[in-house]
Amino acid sequence: MSRPKVYIDGKEGTTGLQIYDRLAGRQDIELLLIDEDKRKDVEERRKFLNAADLVFLCLPDAAAREAVSLIENSRTRVIDASTAHRTAEGWVYGFAELLPGQRQRIKFADRVANPGCHATGFLSTVAPLVGLGILPRDYPLACYSLTGYSGGGKKMIAEYEDPGRDPLLDAPAPYAIGLQHKHLPEMQAVAGLAAPPNFLPVLGDIPQGMTTCVMLHNRLLPGTPGAEDIRDLLADYYQDQALVHVAPFGGDGPRLYTSQLAGKDTLKITVSGSGEQTLLSAQFDNLGKGASGAAVQNMNLMLGFSETEGLNQ
Repeated sequence: MSRPKVYIDGKEGTTGLQIYDRLAGRQDIELLLIDEDKRKDVEERRKFLNAADLVFLCLPDAAAREAVSLIENSRTRVIDASTAHRTAEGWVYGFAELLPGQRQRIKFADRVANPGCHATGFLSTVAPLVGLGILPRDYPLACYSLTGYSGGGKKMIAEYEDPGRDPLLDAPAPYAIGLQHKHLPEMQAVAGLAAPPNFLPVLGDIPQGMTTCVMLHNRLLPGTPGAEDIRDLLADYYQDQALVHVAPFGGDGPRLYTSQLAGKDTLKITVSGSGEQTLLSAQFDNLGKGASGAAVQNMNLMLGFSETEGLNQ
């Protein structure tokens, strides 16, 4: 039986390189590699896109849409790591553990949109609680998310790793302060919210890692559940998942370390709080479960491999 052919369009970017690292040593796929001097040649890309059984798109939004238009057959399946198709009709959202039946939808999909990193952290806690009726769809949600600089791509990585860099980069830096971050549409749509959350991302002086936090007033929730009740609901929801885990109530200590799961393809949820307030936190690698690890997980499902094959748990 022939091995499925896989092509990474945009392998030179941060996400593409990390996908390549996870696939390069695998013997159960055939990885198609375009010549370096032709990687921006539209006709050469067209050949590779149509020769592959599955394609990863690691491109800017406009280029991702163009790549889809270059696919001229009904056989090539696509995982898009850009923002272009995350709320688009006909595309399946690539977060297997998130919603009932989502794993099966991904398995049989021709077009899968890989989630955004901040959206992954937000949705991992919020979407189940909305689906369970614990969190009202019109709840006035606020979220902040601390991320490593690798998510900004090669230019930002070079900026942070320059020995003569600006000393201002030593401290965390809130960004997208106009509250119009590109992950907001999927955060609202996939969670089923009546309005987008107030969302503030924060850039940290670490290469990889992410902690996404949502704070709740329990008195505004139906039945006024306690923080421990909410933790137990999420633990039941994610029971037996290989890549998403819920920590004991209160977590491992008084601090959450954003780089704790750097290099891993897993996500850990911690629920803490006291009295009428609850903190929902998701820790993961912004390039792991937040990007490339999730993409390979989706590929494994779509091609019939073990879901965690090639991933670091």
